[in-house]
Amino acid sequence: MSIEVCAVWSAHSLTLVLVQHRPTVARKEEPNADLFTPAAVPESASQGALAYILHTSGTTGLPKTVRVPHKCIVPNILHLRSLFQMTPDDVVFLASPLTFDPSVVEIFLALSSGARLLIVPTVIKRMPNRLAHVLFKKHKTTVLQVTPTLLGRFGRRVLQEEVLSAGSSLRVLALGGEACPPLALLRSWRQQGNCTHIYNIYGITEVSCWACCYHLPESLLQSTDVTESSVPMGPPLMETTVEVRDEDGCVITQGEGQVFIGGMDRVCLLDDEATVAPGTMRSTGDWVQIRDTHLYYLGRRDRLVKRHGQRLHLDTLQQVVMKTAPSTRGLQKAILHRLSQLLPSHSVPDTLVLVPALPLSSHGKVSVGELMKIYQRQRAGSESHSALGDMETLRERLQSLWRETLGLTEDEAIQEDSNFLFSGGDSLQALRLCDDITTATGVTSPGLLAVILDGSFSEVLRHVATATLTFLSEHSWTSHPVAMKRPADPVSSAQPKRQHTDSYSTTAAEWPLGVVVSSVKKAVHCTVVRRAGEVVELGQSDSLMTNENSYSDSEGPIKRTRNTQEKGANESTESNHSQTFGSNKWTEHNHSQAVETNDPSPGSVTPPLREAGGLGLRVSWESDTGRCVDASPVLLVQRGADGASGGPRATVFIGSHSHRMQALDLTTGGLLWERVLGDRIESSSAVSRCGRLVVVGCYDGGVYFLCVESGETQWVFETGDAVKSCPTVDPLTGLVMVGSHDGHVYALDPQVQQCVWKRHCGCGAVFSSPCLHPSLRQLYVATLGGHLLCLNPDTGTVLWTYSRKTPFFSSPSCSSGHIIIGSVDGNICCFSHTGEMVWQYVTNGPVFSSPCITPDKQRVVCGSHDGCVYCLNCTDGSLVWSYQTPSRVYSSPCVFEGSAWGMEGTLVGLASTDGTLCVLDGEDGTLRASLSLLGELFSSPVVWERSLVVGCRNDFVYCVAPTGELK
Repeated sequence: MSIEVCAVWSAHSLTLVLVQHRPTVARKEEPNADLFTPAAVPESASQGALAYILHTSGTTGLPKTVRVPHKCIVPNILHLRSLFQMTPDDVVFLASPLTFDPSVVEIFLALSSGARLLIVPTVIKRMPNRLAHVLFKKHKTTVLQVTPTLLGRFGRRVLQEEVLSAGSSLRVLALGGEACPPLALLRSWRQQGNCTHIYNIYGITEVSCWACCYHLPESLLQSTDVTESSVPMGPPLMETTVEVRDEDGCVITQGEGQVFIGGMDRVCLLDDEATVAPGTMRSTGDWVQIRDTHLYYLGRRDRLVKRHGQRLHLDTLQQVVMKTAPSTRGLQKAILHRLSQLLPSHSVPDTLVLVPALPLSSHGKVSVGELMKIYQRQRAGSESHSALGDMETLRERLQSLWRETLGLTEDEAIQEDSNFLFSGGDSLQALRLCDDITTATGVTSPGLLAVILDGSFSEVLRHVATATLTFLSEHSWTSHPVAMKRPADPVSSAQPKRQHTDSYSTTAAEWPLGVVVSSVKKAVHCTVVRRAGEVVELGQSDSLMTNENSYSDSEGPIKRTRNTQEKGANESTESNHSQTFGSNKWTEHNHSQAVETNDPSPGSVTPPLREAGGLGLRVSWESDTGRCVDASPVLLVQRGADGASGGPRATVFIGSHSHRMQALDLTTGGLLWERVLGDRIESSSAVSRCGRLVVVGCYDGGVYFLCVESGETQWVFETGDAVKSCPTVDPLTGLVMVGSHDGHVYALDPQVQQCVWKRHCGCGAVFSSPCLHPSLRQLYVATLGGHLLCLNPDTGTVLWTYSRKTPFFSSPSCSSGHIIIGSVDGNICCFSHTGEMVWQYVTNGPVFSSPCITPDKQRVVCGSHDGCVYCLNCTDGSLVWSYQTPSRVYSSPCVFEGSAWGMEGTLVGLASTDGTLCVLDGEDGTLRASLSLLGELFSSPVVWERSLVVGCRNDFVYCVAPTGELK
């Protein structure tokens, strides 16, 4: 029989194949014959001449020697070449090692089609980020055959942004060698608009190479049906016979059984076999279920166990765990709870053990043996370990582990710039080193493996030191003389984090920072904390709820804006405004009336103050958003009707490039709700005047009004372009004002769901956030066209305009007598409320950072791309102090009261783009504490009491808290 592909119509998904039955006749070898046409195979080959010999890895049984004839492997290549519609324009990546038979398919798929075969050095294959760049940025790979575990090593972000992005060059993705990932996981890896064809291929080396192939239809990948989770194995490939037999050896068409593979010519010789009868069927050891004529993989027969007297497929359990694992790491309890809802009781594991990454065999499959060794080492290490606090001791220990893993002699020096892989290590050894470091230090660090694979020894040391010292300070600090013990099993990072969270919340409760203000008769209902130190207090007044346009001086909805009361031009009017109070306490020294703001609530305890140098930082919790986080967090603190004793609840609202908007518990980091919007989110959110809606802009041009409690959409207002501007809320009218890249500013009324007015700003998109002076009734808006406008917030009428030749990315900030904004030309500019330039200060780089005015209105703090943070005098723009950070400062600083952190005076929280968080002394700019996060920081930090929250471009939101000895 001969098979020839005559024509391919890609547009119609049609392939014309000519199948001819020919008698076997003697013929001469043609020197230029097509190597892959069966008619051209030499007579000796048709009688069983060998194409290659290899050994099985032993992952699915005892290792075997397999001798593969030409006539066994050629049908595989012919059929897959037709299914994949190979052309000379394709680029095939040689992902498999030559000891793994899928490499034969990869090589000859390319060569028989005239396509290019991409061969990458082994050391690059072990670096997922570099490999993705080589495959999809540099060489535009179109065909990738790989094991699911190896594909998963890229990580979700790289998979979505490069491998399976909307514009990916990858045309064919064939997953084989292991069970196909669940549909939910495959869907999460694909970016919307991706056109890659995904195939599930199945086979065994004993009948080299593949036996079945299933093309996942686009409708299945796009489906939201959660009941459809498993991927079929697909129909048999050319000249291949697949049977399912029950435990009695009978062929079945329904139910569960073992797969057998064979065919007249699909026969290989195993070990010492001299001959094999044509049509021999080989047992695979794989257990499947037949449903509606489709085969569904259940697991290895030798992984079929009995538990509590009932049969359990361990591989099936593994598939359920893969699609159940929540987006945030370390939530073993949540996973176990979810599994208990999906599985019968005998299938739910007793415990979950976290490892940095799955160890791989040389063929890219999960190495179960190595997993067992990791588990045994970590259990042994949990019985006795001592954390390494001394830097030199840590260095020596890491060097010893480094040498031991690479098999180096004790006297061989480890250079600071030594790279683990270039020193002779591989990914399996890197995983072993990661595990040994975890065992030695007793600290689990999620990013350690990536640093070992891509970084130098000094970077590994710095990473481990940061994680170790953070852990030590976290567990040594307590307000009670009680030793805090680590949980018995150090494998999990969730238990220490949860234990610390509980301790932290108790400590916070012992230090309430409520403030009594005599002029306020009703307790504060909500506090909103935003970037650049903005704190807004919302009241819950019945009159306000019934009449949105009424305004009460003593019980109005807004109790404080930007940490203090606003001074109007008329001092008598200003004196009637609500007083300053809240957990971040300030006194307006220039006000004519004395306001008591530092009296604690009854029963509160003032925290002891730290001396300089006693402050440290640690990560309290982290939350995975799926893509990088450029938006700044917004905090909403809700109290009961009886004030501080009612149990305040703090919520973090933040969006990311993954299109997700998350609500997180500030204390624990637990996910309260999550919404997927129409496009990525760079805008920071705002909270409506009633405190019931969170408002956020989106790249799809929508302004979303979501329910604070549930995340349900209440209203979406469509602008003409992307919305990156952060909304601002008018405390008098309740209008929400926001800019858009269509050049307009919109005033939206969420109560009646209408646009009250809109104003085109003349030139350029509105990237920055509007700033409202409520008592002067002036709204300040800046554009990328270099315009600064002053509008009437009630009508949108332009009161005055200032024009500059350079864009404004910075958002304006206003005080009683000034409007301050940064410019791309490097200037920090100050204007009067009538639009006249008062002063400008020149930095050495563009200013994207939004200024933060200190609560006493005397100073302004702002960052620059020159890496400096500047503190200037608001009156004349003179420099008070400056601080040089390690990198550019894109985000806005945050000035906050230091007493909650055990420090006297004010503190300044800031982030630089290299991932460094700094806390400075607000008086002189002295560094008080710093912490390096594993990603760039464009998000602005926000502080409430003892929590600093910031988004990171490594996909995570971090909550950071102070640590150290209390003096």
